[in-house]
Amino acid sequence: MTEHDDTDDEAFAEATLIQAIENQLETGNPPAAQAVYNKLTLVGYAREEILELMALVLAHEIDAMLDADRPFDSAWYEQALRALPELPEQAEDD
Repeated sequence: MTEHDDTDDEAFAEATLIQAIENQLETGNPPAAQAVYNKLTLVGYAREEILELMALVLAHEIDAMLDADRPFDSAWYEQALRALPELPEQAEDD
């Protein structure tokens, strides 16, 4: 039963993050969101893949923000978005 609950929580979290990305695209804030979406579309990524990648970046920043008890770092977030399809964890290993 716990495993099922965890799966539900993960699905809810992913859906919430993807909704946040869609809101960013609709409002054009941050501007990097639409620019990155367009870039990834041009190189052949499907909409769902792009939203998932962008949601992973958002989740990474939210985790870091909560772990460090600091405000959201929008400059880092935009930089990490622009680095896609390379994910933040991969960037740190280089």
